[in-house]
Amino acid sequence: MSDALTLPAEMRERAGKGASRALRRDGRVPAVIYGGKEEPTTIHVEEKVLVKLLMTGHFMNSIVEVTVDGKKTNTLPKDVALHPVTDRPIHVDFLRLAKGAKIDVNVPVVFTNEEASPGLKKGGVLNVVRHELELVCEADKIPSEIEIDVAGLEVGDSVHISALTLPEGSESAITDRDFTIATVVAPSALKRSEGEEGEEEEDVPADGVAATEQGPDADAEEEQEEKSE
Repeated sequence: MSDALTLPAEMRERAGKGASRALRRDGRVPAVIYGGKEEPTTIHVEEKVLVKLLMTGHFMNSIVEVTVDGKKTNTLPKDVALHPVTDRPIHVDFLRLAKGAKIDVNVPVVFTNEEASPGLKKGGVLNVVRHELELVCEADKIPSEIEIDVAGLEVGDSVHISALTLPEGSESAITDRDFTIATVVAPSALKRSEGEEGEEEEDVPADGVAATEQGPDADAEEEQEEKSE
């Protein structure tokens, strides 16, 4: 499960662009908590603390406990707006989580035991189709990542969503097809080598005589010899 993160916040007394710019000049980031059949709560948080949480790498897939005036609210980050030039956070949206709620999240995929894959050991390449899985999870059971064991995979083998045992409380958000997550493919050099071998086999018949040696010109010469006889 993703680690729960904590974030202290303060209520915003004023809204609007001017008030938001003033907060940012003071090292604060405007934010809002919405959802859960309650009115939106406008807040601001310390930029340094927010950036530290963003640097964890799993901020967007974690429950964030936002504390305002001593009141704790479990939330899920839904959007972080960044400055187009400096990449500094300028606004954050938090979704308020009701007890027992289920939410859609994108969870990163991590592959393990690559050294135990015969296909990869032969020079194959793991072609990752999906680096993240879209899951529906219980709010308090969001996995930080999904591990996929590739031991035993040969060149040409694929990993589909149906082959995974997802953590308790999680299920795939895509249910209408058994989609591919990754495939072990031959490297381009190996494919070219196999293609060239196939072309050579087509050009040379089973008796080892090249097709050009038994072409139309040879038949014409035989007919000319019969006529002259």
